[in-house]
Amino acid sequence: MSDCLFCRIVAGEIPSTTVSVTDHTVAFLDIEPRAPVHVLVVPREHLPNVAALSAVPDLLAEVVAHAAAIATAQGVADEGWRLIFNTGAHAGQTVFHVHAHVLGGAQLGRLGV
Repeated sequence: MSDCLFCRIVAGEIPSTTVSVTDHTVAFLDIEPRAPVHVLVVPREHLPNVAALSAVPDLLAEVVAHAAAIATAQGVADEGWRLIFNTGAHAGQTVFHVHAHVLGGAQLGRLGV
């Protein structure tokens, strides 16, 4: 989609700090990190949210596996890390191209409302 920020990052039209890539996913640093490690994992295919991603089980598995590999590569796998998908505006999703947040590198607070 030509107006999607993450599609444009995946296409190389907008610069980002790439962490790693697979055949079907791209991982890059979040521009507003909420933890010492804050990496976004996005599928190359445009899907609006995690509900749509769940309809493509192999791709969902690849996104999660890529996130786990990033946690290991970033040195946070043993201490603990968080994987978050925000779905919908009320959940805080601001870019409507599904993406997983990999957070770690510090004691993360409890989630709550």
